[in-house]
Amino acid sequence: MIHLGKRNTLTALRLTPPGMFLGDGRDEVLLPNKYIPEGLAEGDAVNVFVYRDSEDRLIATTLQPALELYEFGLLKVTAIAPFGAFLDWGLEKDLLLPLSEQSRPVREGDEVVVCVVPDVETDRLIATAKVGQYLEYDRIPYQGGQQVDLLIYERSDLGYNAIIDNHYRGLIYFNEVFRPVRIGERVTGYIKLVRPDKAIDLSLQPLGYARNIDQNTEKVLEAVKSRDGFLPLTDSSDPAQIYAELGMSKKNFKKAVGALYREKIIRIEDDGIRLL
Repeated sequence: MIHLGKRNTLTALRLTPPGMFLGDGRDEVLLPNKYIPEGLAEGDAVNVFVYRDSEDRLIATTLQPALELYEFGLLKVTAIAPFGAFLDWGLEKDLLLPLSEQSRPVREGDEVVVCVVPDVETDRLIATAKVGQYLEYDRIPYQGGQQVDLLIYERSDLGYNAIIDNHYRGLIYFNEVFRPVRIGERVTGYIKLVRPDKAIDLSLQPLGYARNIDQNTEKVLEAVKSRDGFLPLTDSSDPAQIYAELGMSKKNFKKAVGALYREKIIRIEDDGIRLL
């Protein structure tokens, strides 16, 4: 069976004027001439991505899209139409994000986290920004401390919602964020807790990290964040200036800066400390 929206390894069957027909012993699909690899002969195996064209015909390409079926990621809006937006996903034909599948209005040039899904009426591949309905909420396979891959997709009142391993949803609370994050960013994260209601708490740091962040360290970090990522204080600053700015001794300031530097959260410069 040829799988729509996925890469398939198929056999070259016969060359025709429009291209090479490929098959899996059951179904066939056309690989247009412009995508035929040099030297491909009948009987050879070739790996292709399969989707539907504007006339709902199955078509194959050797191009690799940014996302395949039921994968999540950040795509850029290339054009706006009355019925939706078009997204660049690496193929000649842009991916449609219908109005009904937008979680907020988008404009040309915006970047939006979407999932690639089949349209229920046409079976064409489309994008949806309403990603929550395609995540798994039962049979959570994680335990505290596990390392996972995260895609930050939404800011909420409590923190940042993230897609875990392309299947599950978790929350990074604001007080667990010790560096700037952006929507659409892919990061390594850690399972902090799986709650009885199956909600998942996440951390961007290994669980032991929190023990190394004391009150003074948090205060210095918040001061750097509140000043657009740069705090003009150094080891050479006057103790009175440090106390006036942060309400702590110079000794505690130096300890806090050292802890943030070891965790690669800040960079120490000649005239201050800068958030990485």
